[in-house]
Amino acid sequence: MQAPPAEIGMRLEDVDTPALIVDLDALERNIGKMADLAARAGVRLRPHTKTHKCPAIAHRQIAAGAVGQCVQKVGEAEALVAAGVRDVLVSNEVVGESKLRRLARLAREARIALCFDDADQAVIAGRIASEEGVTLGALVEIEVGRRCGIAPGAPAAALAQQIAGTPGLRFSGLQAYHGRAQHLPTHEERRVAIEGAQAAVRETLAALERVGLACDIVGGAGTGTFQFEAGSGLYNELQVGSYAFMDTDYARIEDADGGRFATFEHSLFVLATVMSRPAPDRAVVDAGLKSYSMEKGPPWVHGLPGIEVIGVSDEHGNMQLTSEAPALAIGTKLRLIPGHCDPTINLHDFFVGIRGGRVEEIMPITARGASR
Repeated sequence: MQAPPAEIGMRLEDVDTPALIVDLDALERNIGKMADLAARAGVRLRPHTKTHKCPAIAHRQIAAGAVGQCVQKVGEAEALVAAGVRDVLVSNEVVGESKLRRLARLAREARIALCFDDADQAVIAGRIASEEGVTLGALVEIEVGRRCGIAPGAPAAALAQQIAGTPGLRFSGLQAYHGRAQHLPTHEERRVAIEGAQAAVRETLAALERVGLACDIVGGAGTGTFQFEAGSGLYNELQVGSYAFMDTDYARIEDADGGRFATFEHSLFVLATVMSRPAPDRAVVDAGLKSYSMEKGPPWVHGLPGIEVIGVSDEHGNMQLTSEAPALAIGTKLRLIPGHCDPTINLHDFFVGIRGGRVEEIMPITARGASR
């Protein structure tokens, strides 16, 4: 881990680059808005740590009303529990005795749950939890988007029955996250996709009722579809993540009125410095592939017209300038909006929290690289 690129009180213009910048006002508005939307819909909010990987932001979300956090990896859960988060759901399958034992040991300090779509894995997890003297919450993940998950209905209910009878496990509900739906370009496409997930949930809830099992959690939803799950009368926990920051990929999808999805603000930026002006219509900044993810396309330049990122290498971002572009002297700082916030954040050790043009907070990205 390198030293932070800034100090408390420093002007934004003096922050060393590349740096991961968070506009704290925009972040807090996003957190508050989602918490309010969930409260008005009568559903619980369990934001996803896989986006921010940062206990300081998790605690902000919990203070605003979230019941806990989701994670995808045991290492993310460990980072949260060490920082005092006491309700964590691994919204994913966990395979391997070493991982399961690490997770079970966390249950001595916090409420821990994970997902299953296989009966044999439930047996292994129950045995390890019993050996560690704890009980793990267990959600049955149903297949709703061609990723993980057991078939909905009777197969899911049979797995839930097995879990309910397995020492060391407590049947806690259903996981029904449709990841592929989140970035479908139109509001209508996303609505139709989530209607399919809702049908699978409805079928499974009926099957659970037939075998006499109560279902505390029906979890899922993401930033692109949360309004559908929240209004379904079926889901009662939202596992949203990117809403806190937003990125260009989410900014491209359409809202209900056909316009750009603008429910939340961009609060996350990679701060970069112009390091070269090799031609009147071109500038090069000091942030490239080691500073932001590119699988969703190049970053956008925030707040300045006539500048487009046209090429990226390890340490450089190549920018095309039109006649609308402002003068960009060497040393000018630019804010870049990443295409995909999650993997971009995973490239940095710290968030530099900015308010009023000055550094207010340095937040370690504690779960960076927690891939196991």
